[in-house]
Amino acid sequence: MDNFKTIYLVDDDQDDRFFVKEAIQGTGTDANIIEVENGFDLLTLVQKIADPSFSVIIIDMNMPKMNGLETVAAIRRDARLADIPVVMLSTSSNSSLIETAYTSGVSSFVTKPSTFEEFAQLALVIKERFL
Repeated sequence: MDNFKTIYLVDDDQDDRFFVKEAIQGTGTDANIIEVENGFDLLTLVQKIADPSFSVIIIDMNMPKMNGLETVAAIRRDARLADIPVVMLSTSSNSSLIETAYTSGVSSFVTKPSTFEEFAQLALVIKERFL
């Protein structure tokens, strides 16, 4: 992949966005991290981009307007976005939810970290697998 990365971080929780962003920046990744509060706003934003070539979408499961599963399904239906990796975060570790997430097209499902150390570990995994 090229040197400069663009990451879309989609979560209605400002604190969680802050921790994910800080953790990714802490890995030394040269990335433009674009924060969005929900899936609807993400899809609205990327529809305005002529060539939406970005590295990864990190998306929360539970959000207002359009949840993570609905958003991933819409991403996978859009030929311009279909191949972009999507990492879903959720406070739930329910196996049927995880299975539904993978069926919807997520590349990876992660139980949302609760400590900064866990966010840092998540950022390292994202860097290794998707950036």
